[in-house]
Amino acid sequence: MTRDADASRVLFNMPGKVHVPKTAELVASELRRRIVRGDLIEGDALPHEDALLEQFGVSRPTLREVLRVLESEQLIRVGRGSNGGARVQAPDGDVAARYAGRVLEYRDTTLADVFDAAAVLEAPLVGRLAKRRTAADLKKLRAAVDWEESAGAASQVAVERDVDFHHLIIELAGNATLQVLVNILRQIIDTATLRALGGSTPRDIFHAHKGALSTHRRLIELLEARDVTAAEELWHRHVTEGGRIVLRELGSPTVLDLMD
Repeated sequence: MTRDADASRVLFNMPGKVHVPKTAELVASELRRRIVRGDLIEGDALPHEDALLEQFGVSRPTLREVLRVLESEQLIRVGRGSNGGARVQAPDGDVAARYAGRVLEYRDTTLADVFDAAAVLEAPLVGRLAKRRTAADLKKLRAAVDWEESAGAASQVAVERDVDFHHLIIELAGNATLQVLVNILRQIIDTATLRALGGSTPRDIFHAHKGALSTHRRLIELLEARDVTAAEELWHRHVTEGGRIVLRELGSPTVLDLMD
């Protein structure tokens, strides 16, 4: 590839204009592919700038554009000064969550809508976990509930550990695609839950946390018994009730109102 030369063009049999990728897009795509495939792993340093210029045959401004693209996707982090240079970061679901959050903001999506979607998606994940749970899974869940209880019922730490329990359920369910989708919603819900805490009395927090602990322990019993239907129904009610508590404090703001 000559320096900043036109890239090889891929033509599609479709009407209208064909998008010809810029050189920076092609180079970013190649480096992105290497990261996703695992050819470049977390913590690896990208080759020195001069080596990348030689390898891809591009100009320095084009290469800097490539690095800006990958940094904006959080696939690399660029150090400054004596620790300069680009290092690989593993793809993170938080990036997807932020982009999806912007789409929901643009559509004036309400927090009530997000809780409704979370209940619909999380309940089947719990059912899936009931079918496939292992003894090790149950041990992790019991430890998480004990850790949650040890925080004390009327504290922000207790709420944060309640949030952690939800994320553990999603992780143990074992479907990577659903995990990313649900975590997009959970990022919004977690923000709302912690914000609602600021307007709640210690008594309200105490009762909400005690109720959540009871539900979490009951869920573990149902998972142990592999009772798929009861586990799904319990979790759907739990997420829905959690939404009611948060919405009672915050009203039903849009995602944009919440995230700003």
